[in-house]
Amino acid sequence: MITLSNEPKRYEGVENRVQIMALVLALMFTIPCLRLWKLQVVDQSVYQSTADDQRIHEEPLESDRGVIYGSNDVILANNKASVSIVFTAGECPEVQREATCLRLAELLDLEPNALLEKVKKNENDPFMQLVIKTDVTKTELFRIEENGLDLPGVAPIVRPQRRYLYRETGGQLLGYLGEISRDKLNESKWRDQGYGQGDVIGLGGIEAEYERQLQGQDGFLLVTQYATGRPQLRTDRGGMPILAKRDSAGNVSTIEGKGREPRAGEPLYLTLDIDLQAKCESLLLGDVGAIVVLNADTGAVLAMASVPTYDPSVFVSHDPTGKRSALLRAEDPKPMLSRAYREQYPPGSVFKIMLAAAALEEGVITPATSHFCGGGFKINGTGRTWHCWKRGGHGRVAVKEALAYSCDVFFYNVGLALGVDKIQEWAHRMGMGVLTGIDMPRETVGLIPGKEWKAEVFADKDVWDQKWYPGDTVNLSIGQGSAATTPLQNAVMMACIANGGRRITPHLNRDLEVQSSERFLSDTTIDIIQGGMRMCVEKAPPNYPTGTGWRAGVPGLAILGKTGSAQVMNLSHHEKYATEEDIPYEMRDHAWFVAAVLDRDPQISICILVEHGHHGSTSASILAKPLLEYFYRDQVDTGIQVAQSAQEKP
Repeated sequence: MITLSNEPKRYEGVENRVQIMALVLALMFTIPCLRLWKLQVVDQSVYQSTADDQRIHEEPLESDRGVIYGSNDVILANNKASVSIVFTAGECPEVQREATCLRLAELLDLEPNALLEKVKKNENDPFMQLVIKTDVTKTELFRIEENGLDLPGVAPIVRPQRRYLYRETGGQLLGYLGEISRDKLNESKWRDQGYGQGDVIGLGGIEAEYERQLQGQDGFLLVTQYATGRPQLRTDRGGMPILAKRDSAGNVSTIEGKGREPRAGEPLYLTLDIDLQAKCESLLLGDVGAIVVLNADTGAVLAMASVPTYDPSVFVSHDPTGKRSALLRAEDPKPMLSRAYREQYPPGSVFKIMLAAAALEEGVITPATSHFCGGGFKINGTGRTWHCWKRGGHGRVAVKEALAYSCDVFFYNVGLALGVDKIQEWAHRMGMGVLTGIDMPRETVGLIPGKEWKAEVFADKDVWDQKWYPGDTVNLSIGQGSAATTPLQNAVMMACIANGGRRITPHLNRDLEVQSSERFLSDTTIDIIQGGMRMCVEKAPPNYPTGTGWRAGVPGLAILGKTGSAQVMNLSHHEKYATEEDIPYEMRDHAWFVAAVLDRDPQISICILVEHGHHGSTSASILAKPLLEYFYRDQVDTGIQVAQSAQEKP
């Protein structure tokens, strides 16, 4: 009997196939799981970082620059909160951009075409916050807020802004700020220090010299955006960040965290007496020139005035009148150029101080050496005549009288006896024609010419043009010819005479160590030079000539002085004019006066230059008297030992 089974018939080997399929399915699920495990567990930190990079953005928070202090810790430059108006083109519909710009120009009193051009130049980066106007007034801010609905993409932001409390006073010395150039950003030095496009840096004076100290470190806020687009951080009127803001696509940006707080720049303490600086600048008003006042013992710069000057604030605020570009383009007299240490002039007769000291130290002359001045001088008694400034002559004079009366003929003789090599050596030793080492940028080196210099300069000329002649030495002996020094160099030279024969390094930073050379002038030389320079200033008894610097005299002060007149053109060009005032301004001599005070503390050395001022005995020396009276006024009145020149404004 045949029995039928209800079980389905199984094909041979089916179990094996089922097992294989199960294994394949298991593998198919295992691989994605392993991949997910790798993505979510093993590589979680990598992808989390990538996601955060896409989701979280750093919005910069600008830091304050370091505060600059003068003597007595008077604040010269600090920072204030300033409101700027920015325009983000990406937040403004393209069809409204031109109308928005025109309306914005009207409200902020800007030139419409210039604003449209500015926006057009940045159209490739529509989400960049384009600064339209800095340091807006409250009235302008209210206008923007009242018309906010008609100004899509326009918003106020709060930024730190540099503030110069004394405006023009000390402006050239403090320097100015400006946006870093593309050329600087191409240099690794600036990139490595973290500077980027749009950063503001010091471009002159102290601001440039101490840029790294004054420049702080910007901070940032971490901002999250929950969709595509660039976050646009805003601040309220008090400078606080607004915690949520919709971008042009309607996506919300919020602050993720604080990120890094901005770190202000380090403070800088200067030796500058701002009131004395103001006094010096006021004395020069109406003229073009410079006044340098140094502590003769330490080299501390108490004042370094140059006129005309400028207000650095012009470079940090909106400039509707174009003052900024006018200053940068201005020609003579250049207000952006400090005549105190960046301009050079023939030193004229102040050079005779150094020449007398060198000749005494080298034994070329003694205190008793004298020469007769009949008003003119000829080398070996023949040939060309070099005149003395006093055409009738000074008669027979020794070194003290020669300094007091500024006798050219005496120094013609001394210069020839000393020789050009020694003149150049001693001039450099006393700080003339070399860098003084002051902590300011782009100092001018000046020039004390010599044989090698002339051979190099005239290398393309005939051999006789390259040779140094005795006549060149004669010109150099009274600071003429190709000689050129700065007022600062002359003040350093004068400090050598005041402090007993040490060359000091001038400085403005109070934290710098005092630097000076070993003493290189003897007591005898110092006594003789100081004696002649006192005769230059002090009025002589009856029937005895008075020195050329008598107008600088202050009763009660022991003042050293020396006048100088530096020729700009040969005197033959002046002879066709009836009076000095008829001589064209640019043809007039420069006027010098250097001075020091012996019997007061602190001892100071002074150099005064008046461009095209005719004579040091009039235009320059006459400024020294009110300056010395101002600085030493307490000591002259009461005999106390410390000058308090910063207690009241001039």
